[in-house]
Amino acid sequence: MEQQEWKAVAVVGPTASGKSRLAVELALRLGGEVISADSMQIYRGMSVGTAKPTREEMRGVPHHLIDILDPAETFSVADFQQRAGACIREIASRGRLPVLAGGTGLYLRALLRNTQFAESRSDPGLREELYRLAEEQGPQALWETLRMADPQAAARIHPHNVVRVVRAIEIHRLTGKTMTEQNALSHREPSPYRACWVGLCFSDRAVLYERIGRRVDEMLENGLVEEARALLSRPCAATAAQAIGYKELAPYLRGECTLEQAAEEIKRETRRYAKRQMTWFRREPEIHWLEADGPGGFPALAARAEEWVRRTLALPQGEKRACDGP
Repeated sequence: MEQQEWKAVAVVGPTASGKSRLAVELALRLGGEVISADSMQIYRGMSVGTAKPTREEMRGVPHHLIDILDPAETFSVADFQQRAGACIREIASRGRLPVLAGGTGLYLRALLRNTQFAESRSDPGLREELYRLAEEQGPQALWETLRMADPQAAARIHPHNVVRVVRAIEIHRLTGKTMTEQNALSHREPSPYRACWVGLCFSDRAVLYERIGRRVDEMLENGLVEEARALLSRPCAATAAQAIGYKELAPYLRGECTLEQAAEEIKRETRRYAKRQMTWFRREPEIHWLEADGPGGFPALAARAEEWVRRTLALPQGEKRACDGP
């Protein structure tokens, strides 16, 4: 029996590039619904720091996989693959178009390339030991441990991405296979998805960095400190605990630095994260890149994105909507 093919759009790019806004606009134009592909927006109580779209920003478009877990709960790439896949099939079954939006490249790659995960194995004691090493000796020391065991994985994973470094070391120690060997075994089945990737980039990186700085300032004005205080007072899973915008406020909440210093650290770490995201996504040949700071502003960007999606997925031409705002 021929495998059914599910159409989907993936809107990707660095943080603060406007992915959520473009995903909503495409959903409105193409009759779609948005699925969040953000590893932090799944958690409740982390709305300000993860820039979850507000009800107004959603503009009536249904959103999925936002606020589905408590921060103490763990969530893996395999969990995302299963849940997002179910969302795609449910949305498509109603004649709607799934529009994935987010900057967690690992999630999107695993989903749309149909990565086959082996039976999950983990060792909480080992993970605790590795996280303690990162805390006591720094992320670079942990990354060096990975480099000795799996140089290929270490070359792909940034030393500051502690969660992925820990997982790569754990895989090697528990299975005897490197992450590279595991990946080779995981792509033996064809993908059931026909995906159209749209990537947002900037001709001038300073524009993105300005947007990041402005977003952090707005987050602080909108209650990020109070949200961080509440989050850090509760047990958090490793994924939630690594969220940028919260851990950088911990020294301020302990009285060890000023709010201005903590804010600058958030901006610095967010800029670094954006660079890592772009490095990741630039390796994906399927992505059609559009400049978010190009001529014509958002209306022109949305029109170019819509045209590309319609052509790539062979969607019928429909009545074009006007964008809200410049």
